[in-house]
Amino acid sequence: MEILNIIYITLAACVALGFSYFQYYVKSKRSGNQRLILFILRVLSVFTLLFLLINPKIKSVVIEREKPDLVLALDNTESIAHLHQENNLKEIASFFNEDEEINERFNVQNIYFGSEISTQDSANFGAKQTDIFKVLDDIKSSFKKNQNATILISDGNQTLGRDFQYFNASKNQKIFPIIIGDTTKFPDLSIAKLNVNRYAFLDNKFPVEIFINYSGSKNVASRFLISKGGNTVFSKELNFSAENRSVRLEANLQAVQLGPQTYSAAILPMEDEKNTINNKNDFAVDVIDERTSVLILSSIAHPDLGMLKKSIEANKQRNVTIKYANENNINFNEYQLVIFYQPNNNFNEWFEAVNAVNLNYVVITGTQTNWNAIHKSIPYLSKNTSNEKQDFYAAINPNFNQFQFEDIGFSDFPPLQATFGDLKINTDFDALLYQKIEGVNIEEPLLMMVKNNDRSSVYLFGENIWRWRTKVFIDHQSFEKFDNFIGALVQNLSSKKKKERLTIDYKSFYYSNEIVKFNAQFFDENYQFDPNANLQIELENDHRNTDLNSRFLLRNNFYEVSFNTLQPGDYNFTVTEDDSEIKKSGKFSVISFNVEEQFSSANFSKLNSLALKNDSQVYFPNQLQDLKKQLLKDSHFSIIIEESTKSRPIIDWYVLLFVLIGLLAGEWFYRKYKGLI
Repeated sequence: MEILNIIYITLAACVALGFSYFQYYVKSKRSGNQRLILFILRVLSVFTLLFLLINPKIKSVVIEREKPDLVLALDNTESIAHLHQENNLKEIASFFNEDEEINERFNVQNIYFGSEISTQDSANFGAKQTDIFKVLDDIKSSFKKNQNATILISDGNQTLGRDFQYFNASKNQKIFPIIIGDTTKFPDLSIAKLNVNRYAFLDNKFPVEIFINYSGSKNVASRFLISKGGNTVFSKELNFSAENRSVRLEANLQAVQLGPQTYSAAILPMEDEKNTINNKNDFAVDVIDERTSVLILSSIAHPDLGMLKKSIEANKQRNVTIKYANENNINFNEYQLVIFYQPNNNFNEWFEAVNAVNLNYVVITGTQTNWNAIHKSIPYLSKNTSNEKQDFYAAINPNFNQFQFEDIGFSDFPPLQATFGDLKINTDFDALLYQKIEGVNIEEPLLMMVKNNDRSSVYLFGENIWRWRTKVFIDHQSFEKFDNFIGALVQNLSSKKKKERLTIDYKSFYYSNEIVKFNAQFFDENYQFDPNANLQIELENDHRNTDLNSRFLLRNNFYEVSFNTLQPGDYNFTVTEDDSEIKKSGKFSVISFNVEEQFSSANFSKLNSLALKNDSQVYFPNQLQDLKKQLLKDSHFSIIIEESTKSRPIIDWYVLLFVLIGLLAGEWFYRKYKGLI
């Protein structure tokens, strides 16, 4: 305490004594014990009041003991249950949580992990994926300011994330892996990896890539099969040895049915094989029908017609039919897109027929086009033509955003030809290419797209487009770039998507280790996103007698719901918006696959590499006492004793306020009792 405060306190004591003495011994004529009691009460109350007004600061020494952290990273995945190590893991955790010496030295914390970390109270061994690198990195970030020891209790079988054997601990962190599970390597055949595209086209073949591993020393022979509905669709005899431990296969399967198709891949097990779960892998593909039939209607014979047919049919899913003006009985319901080439008066009924079935179309004009016929069928499009011909070069519009396409060198292409005249367009349009005449870019489209309600149409104002395809071949020795551009146009026009107030985004199949997620959007009657919709989903699986209901949650500009405990099988679902009662139904499949059951033993190699990289060693469940001794003697994990001096003003001592109130109240009651008030 400062000298000045001591002087003030001494003066306060003198003032309290002097004031009380004057009041009760000089001014007052009372005598005896009554005067003494009142004198003492008044001295104490005045001194306490003055003491609070002086408000001296009291210094105190505080000693704090900071323990290092001992983090138990406990593997909570299904592989632990598969290897029957649940009790082993729990006993190891109990040893460190209940040991008195460990708890005296460390702050023990439990972290359970799978694909994510959790601080739950106990393990349930239900996590579908293992990401060891992530848990080590999260511990590194969370405890970077304090010394900590991380005990990794795991079988070392990782199915997700970066390879943990290369993890670098921080200078404050030491990692001690404890291996649980049998590290003995048994002879084993396994499907290590299977790659397949999620989608395939109907009547096409799709590739399946399979990697098969063998662990063992003997020469073995086996057979690999792919089956569907109990029927074998692919098989191959395989041989393995100590030198030939891995085989890559590629099977090309035929897509013969629409919708999700489930297949089963299997390598026949050896007689003495211990783990046969990893010999099988189910997979699925969604077979879709993208076949597009395109009709070209022309008034003349022209090289452009053959070029368009070849270019569009470069995609094997598309078929082109060419018909001329003198043909009749055309069934437009057989086609997804119509191309009108240089229309004349005979096209009027064809335009009417296309409008009747609501088809998208392309119009290509040229030197032999009848613009009066076009204006009659397409009122917003007209041109005052002359008999003079004009060459039009192409200039790309960089702001076009209806769909993505590559600039294949349009500015260097030969010119297209058409009649000279003033083009008038009385509707909104998006230009892909502008016209360029004699090097001058004019504000008229050469290739444009028009959208009216749910229909789209494309207009090319020039003939001899075959020259463009030829120029691309000269530049690249391939027609591919040009054909891809025409293909993008055809794809955009032939895929008509009707506006719907309720849209659902989901996959046609999921694997059992995936989260089944649905995204939805709901629009009001003006097709504006409605953030106040009440969407719910109902799942049904008759085979498993499953009936689940859940509500969608709003996430920015869409709704989301997810399920992470669905059993393998086929499911039907219905999404309903409660207020409008708008519904949408569908179905999906959950394919059986448990990546955590693909392991037959613990991975000693990677856990040992992790320990060596971080100047540590691996331990086994029977070496817990050794690990305990190592932790207790390691100087990195000493308890840090911090001594600090704290100054606290006396005004913060609320007890003195209550003492002052008590003294004043005591004096008042005493006076009242003696009849002095």
